[in-house]
Amino acid sequence: MSVGIAFGLVLSPMGAAVADPKPTISQAKAKLEKLNDKADKVVDQYNTATERYKKAKSTYVKLNDSYKRKLETVADLRAQVINMAVDSYRLGGDVISLPGLIGAGNPEDFLSRLAVAGQMSQERAQKLAAFDRENRGLKAERDKAQEALEAADRERDGVEKERSEILKLIAEQKKLLKKLGAYNPGNPSSAGIKYTGSASGNAAAVLRFAYAQVGKPYVYGGTGPGGFDCSGLTQAAWQAGGVSLPRTTWQQWAWGADRKVSLDDLQPGDLIFSEGLGHVSIYAGNGEIVHAPQTGDVIKVVQLSDYGRTLAGAVRP
Repeated sequence: MSVGIAFGLVLSPMGAAVADPKPTISQAKAKLEKLNDKADKVVDQYNTATERYKKAKSTYVKLNDSYKRKLETVADLRAQVINMAVDSYRLGGDVISLPGLIGAGNPEDFLSRLAVAGQMSQERAQKLAAFDRENRGLKAERDKAQEALEAADRERDGVEKERSEILKLIAEQKKLLKKLGAYNPGNPSSAGIKYTGSASGNAAAVLRFAYAQVGKPYVYGGTGPGGFDCSGLTQAAWQAGGVSLPRTTWQQWAWGADRKVSLDDLQPGDLIFSEGLGHVSIYAGNGEIVHAPQTGDVIKVVQLSDYGRTLAGAVRP
């Protein structure tokens, strides 16, 4: 039976099955909020796993490319050493033969050239050995990077299944909200509203950007420009303020480990974390926040007192 829109059945005194009353908008929204809170955590885990995968893949690709280039260098040096050894052998063959000595215009010069050739061959051989050692170390790093990439891929796949199940439930709730006339699809092209608060400096740029997104839809995994999830909005807004934040709420909280501020000392631009770090918003001043709330809703400005979420802490980028 569908989780999002199914209604429980009860038995009447006569034994007939009777459907529960149709849920109200507030009940549907409350259920949607609980699902979103759960989904926030799972999707954030997925986003974290994806970021880890991207980083592992980037590291692997760089090391693998470097390893390939070193292999080409080693092959070239090896060819040079072999050619030099062959040339030295040929040159030496002429030297130890009587016709070679008799035919040489300047035997001393000939022997000198042979010595130089031998020295060059030895230098190349030493260089080749050094590259071989470096290449073995690089291969070991590349192999470790490949293992990390495979582990990150498995982690992402592991979260994907749970994420897909949550998103199915959210989709059912969206259908219910639409039936109740409470679903807000938002406008990906919304021009937002103007920020007129007291923020200055970087925080002012952050809030101007965030307010300009008001009215755009909440989108899981969204990083703009047509829609955002909660951490996608905070990341993009602070990027506009000249600060590079990590992608997910957990990563942003960890990034701000030495930037924590009291909830009683909030300033415009501060990041407010809630619901076990599953959600993040931006403090706008005057007791207001701007955030991307949940599926079926849009980026909006609300009173912190009406936030309706359990606060976990705040960070000042």
